[in-house]
Amino acid sequence: MIYLDHAATTPVHREVLEKMYQLESDLFGNPSSIHAAGREAKFYLDDARSYLASTINANEQEIFFTSGGTEANNLAIIGTVMANEHKGNHIITSAQEHHAILHIMEFLQSKGFHVTYLPVNEDGQIDPNDLSRTLTNQTILVSIMTANNETGVVQPIEEIATILDDHQAHFHTDAVQAYSMMPINVKKMRIDLLTTSAHKLSGPKGIGFLYKRKEIQLQPLHYGGKQERTIRPGTENVIGAIGFHHAATIAIENQSTYVEQFSLFKQKFLQTLRDEEVEFEINGNINKAIPTIVNLYFPNIASDVLLTNLDLENIAASSGSACTAGSVEPSHVLKSMFGQTSDRIKSSLRFSFGHLNNEENVEEAARKLAYLVKRLNR
Repeated sequence: MIYLDHAATTPVHREVLEKMYQLESDLFGNPSSIHAAGREAKFYLDDARSYLASTINANEQEIFFTSGGTEANNLAIIGTVMANEHKGNHIITSAQEHHAILHIMEFLQSKGFHVTYLPVNEDGQIDPNDLSRTLTNQTILVSIMTANNETGVVQPIEEIATILDDHQAHFHTDAVQAYSMMPINVKKMRIDLLTTSAHKLSGPKGIGFLYKRKEIQLQPLHYGGKQERTIRPGTENVIGAIGFHHAATIAIENQSTYVEQFSLFKQKFLQTLRDEEVEFEINGNINKAIPTIVNLYFPNIASDVLLTNLDLENIAASSGSACTAGSVEPSHVLKSMFGQTSDRIKSSLRFSFGHLNNEENVEEAARKLAYLVKRLNR
């Protein structure tokens, strides 16, 4: 199989697997226990927390382990809103957020909160001026993703933070796709809350973290023990944290190499399609996107038909987020960029590159895609 769906999930790095397997049988203690087995587990947990904090220039006490990006987003948004509802009931997000954000917003609206969804231009970005115009004295949270999961387009995060400098609203960003693909410094970028997940960078599934600036008040969503400083109770996933630690170490230490490599794959893929004289257009501004993702529009070809044919050719791609229970639905991201009636929303595919790729299989995939597009057009 030629795997071009790394934005959905990535294979676990072999070194990460080896480290996890090595410790799985021996490192069984509960980190909350005071005996030797517990202390050993706590050492590895704290070591992982400290390293992950360093990757975004945070303090280790500002990192909270979760079961992944979705739980981290719920904790960041609902927890912050509930802790600050005495200050207002208005939240701002964008129309192209991941479903893990949009469905949280729907829940909060059902509880009486007012949510503003900022529009997105055809480049795939929000306009910071729209944010400025939308802010009120009731706004308590702004949540804008760092890089979109369908187009890869990076949002103007630092401009957003600057606008919020003198405002009471806290700033959250979902960095699940961006983490490890671009430098992130939460202090410099003035981010209050940030969420990420290990399985997007060749780490294990079932582990993520929430960064919460120390001063931010947050109401827990679950109650139990005192783990994660009571913010996220429950016995910690120590082996998952170790896997996240090692996956992040590999990703961050090789960030510039991977960015160059994945950018080359993207360029090779697009150039091959051009050489094959395939009719397509890029959705979003490719010059403002992370290197792993490209979203392409193929006029007059239904995305589900093209996906099925690619699968028969043993090529894995996607029509958008993998979090819609395997369904092929019109992309809400492309709707937000091009409108409800645009042909693009039903004739576009996402291709995402990673460690299972090389120049040869990327070129092969592009040639097979070109053949299918021409055949379906005929």
